Amino acid sequence: MRTLYWSIFRSRLRSKRGMELVQVAILVAIAVALGLIFKTQLTDFVNRTFEGLSNFS
Repeated sequence: MRTLYWSIFRSRLRSKRGMELVQVAILVAIAVALGLIFKTQLTDFVNRTFEGLSNFS
């Protein structure tokens, strides 16, 4: 029974779909972390950008 579980576990690790899902989850986690770290800088940048666009027209 133990070898059956190991075989299933190993085949799932080799699955490309599973690995792609893990990669997407890692990228989302990195993006969220960077967003939290640089929250004020990002907010200032977005505000300046939209102010510049609204003054342009």
